[in-house]
Formats: sequence, structure tokens, C-alpha cells
Amino acid sequence: MEFLTISLWLGADAFLSFVVAPGAFALLGNRDAAGMLVGFSLARLHFAGIFLGLIFLVARLARTRDFASFTTAAALTVVLMVLLTALSQFTVSNRMESLKRQMVSVQNTPENDPLRVEFNRLHHVSVAYETGVLILGFAAMVLLVRESVAKP
Repeated sequence: MEFLTISLWLGADAFLSFVVAPGAFALLGNRDAAGMLVGFSLARLHFAGIFLGLIFLVARLARTRDFASFTTAAALTVVLMVLLTALSQFTVSNRMESLKRQMVSVQNTPENDPLRVEFNRLHHVSVAYETGVLILGFAAMVLLVRESVAKP
């Protein structure tokens, strides 16, 4: 179950990052519409990731019957993934949505407008968090494999 939760989360994150987001911006004629699609998808990914991370921890506890299993590198990596995802959703994404409402159109707001400057800064933060979650997800998979190989 632990492998399944991380695999689902990692796969969904990779699909959004490498297929949905670039595809939306390449195919939709309007950057605001593409941003709405990606924002909608990202919010669902965040909630799914938080849920899957919690299921990972519950499955780990059920399997090991030991709270000390939460202190392993794999479990701590997943906890960090959940924290980064929650931080991204409840702080960065919320602030970006507020800025989008104030600008009405990100596409038509000049690059040097203070709202657009802040939006672009937060977008970079969001991308950094998502990149961190992806890297941590790969690390969690490697750590889970090492755990399973170490314990026959």
C-alpha cells in the first residue's frame, strides 16, 4: 500500500507537470484559460497528494504496528511531501488566486505591475515546491525499495 500511494502521487504530479500544464499553455489560445485549467488541476492534485500521504502513514503504521516507523527516512520524506503540498495549496496557491482576481487577467496585466510581479514570484515558489515534491517522491520510492530489500 505504501508503494501504491507514493506511485499514484508521483505519477499524478509528473503527469500534471509534464503533460497537463505544458499542453494547456500550448493548446489553449488564452493564457488565462490555461492558467485556470492548471490551477484547477493543481488544487485537486494537492488534495489528492495530502490524502495519499496520510494513507501512506496509516498503511505504514498498520504494517509495522510501531510509531517508530514514522522516523524512518522514507516516512519523513513523505511527511515533508505532505507539508510542502499543504504549504503550496493553503498559502501560495490561495495568494495567487487572490492576485488573479485583482488583476482580472494575468495575460493582460503588464509585467511590471506590482500585482503581476508578486504573482510571478509566487509562481516561481509554487514551481519550486512542486519540484521539491517530485524529487522527494522519487527519493521516497528509492528509500522504500531499500527498506524492502534490507528486510527479507
